[in-house]
Amino acid sequence: MNTKALTISDLESGTSFINRLPLANPAAAEQQLMQFLEALLETPPDPRDFFALLEQVRVPLSVVEEEMAARYHNKPLPLRSQEEEGFQRVIEIWRRMARAYASCAEQEEVDTDSPEYAAHIATILHRCIFYSGMVILEHYRARRELPAGLWIDLHGYYASAEEWGVATVPVVNALEHVQQTTHCAAAYVTLLLIDVASPYSQSVRDLNLIRRWAAMWAPLVSLTPVSDEIEIPGFVVELMRDTGMHPTPYNEELSPDTRRLDTTRLGMQLNQTLNQLRQRIPPSQLNLGEETGSHVTKLLTLLSRPWTQSTVPRKFRRFPTSGQTRVAVGFEAMHFFISGKEFIQPDTAETYSRDQFNQLFTFRHMADPAQQLVIEKPKTDFASDRWEVINHSASGFRLSRSSVGQRMSHGQLLAICPHDGGQFILAQTSWLMQEQDGGLIIGVATLPGMPTAVGVRHSVIPRGGSDRFLRAFLMSGVPAIGEESSLVLPLGVYHASQLLDVASDTIWQVRMKNILQRGVDFERISYERV
Repeated sequence: MNTKALTISDLESGTSFINRLPLANPAAAEQQLMQFLEALLETPPDPRDFFALLEQVRVPLSVVEEEMAARYHNKPLPLRSQEEEGFQRVIEIWRRMARAYASCAEQEEVDTDSPEYAAHIATILHRCIFYSGMVILEHYRARRELPAGLWIDLHGYYASAEEWGVATVPVVNALEHVQQTTHCAAAYVTLLLIDVASPYSQSVRDLNLIRRWAAMWAPLVSLTPVSDEIEIPGFVVELMRDTGMHPTPYNEELSPDTRRLDTTRLGMQLNQTLNQLRQRIPPSQLNLGEETGSHVTKLLTLLSRPWTQSTVPRKFRRFPTSGQTRVAVGFEAMHFFISGKEFIQPDTAETYSRDQFNQLFTFRHMADPAQQLVIEKPKTDFASDRWEVINHSASGFRLSRSSVGQRMSHGQLLAICPHDGGQFILAQTSWLMQEQDGGLIIGVATLPGMPTAVGVRHSVIPRGGSDRFLRAFLMSGVPAIGEESSLVLPLGVYHASQLLDVASDTIWQVRMKNILQRGVDFERISYERV
């Protein structure tokens, strides 16, 4: 479809276009939605028709963009070219929605004495805040650094709502999980709460839960200017700074654009909800989603400190550091670097792999019976990347790297050789962000204990299964912090109470007990020796 040929002249033609969107084909629907918004921005119809069309397109647009965003969510970074293009299209369509609603506001005739005008302009500004917030949220869900100016745009829309006296005028938002009235201040606070929830350390699933809860409880939070008569708060929002809520700067005079958040009622709601969850009331009955009670309780407990503006003391002090750390990913490479040698099947020396068997069968006429059989050696040139150390603590590291290197996932298992050591240890990515220039920053949390490379297989081979050993790791116990020895297994190996053969110097047997830690490609479990 030719973009220039598309003209939306009135409500009827726009509604007809929206009704013809191919929602069963999200990629095609997204392209048409992009053209629809571009046509509205280039040749705007009557302001009331413009606003009505934007309101009509919100639900189908949300459905389409969530589907398109899912195609790059939870993908390793840096994204592949097709995934990157998808991310940029989603961001662009949210930007266009914000610009389109802002254009509606510019075309409105000001009538400050009319209650209808107040409700209308409050709705427009709410949408501007909502879609500017979607740009920020999508950067978090894609684990991308925020470009300059995003927070300034969001602050500006909220400041306009304050200036026009409509910040708390009720607004209906059909896109919320719980149908309730909201307002501009609540939409603004929603993003502030998401931002302080350490979004780059959350899974996309948890970030969506956090967004849902923040939107549901944001009306409980009030925003007020900082007054000299009131004690200076620990955290503030500055409407002229390109950042979200942050600790109050010391020895600086607070400007009139500084706002404080009163989260007292939110704290009471969190305590009440946690008590209900501990009484085994299902999260679904509390409008918290369909997650398990234990998962919701754990996440809400984690959120309670930042959402009540309590400082979170660090368990371990961080130290600025310089140097390089080697990082390997994938069980084959990690096993090689930790053991220092290629993995050989412990008790199947006479058994050949399928590739080796095919090689022997294909070239059997060339074999000399008197000559010793030589099978091609397995690969031993596994890759490891060099990362710069930003800082470290007793529990992990903060590392950075240029865009060149292996792709990384949040929650992934890593083998790292610290800058001040010569032995590889195991760690998990707990924080991941791609910078504007394509470089990566990761936070890694080390797994307790020292790893030993072992092989594992099920003692009872399931039907259709293999009797070959898989690469795994045995973690030594750390009595000082109450950690017993554990096993780190590839995903799919763990089955509660089943027996495993473990091959190290000898072959011994264990019974699998509980999952202690889980990532995107591994599970760390407890066991008992049989």
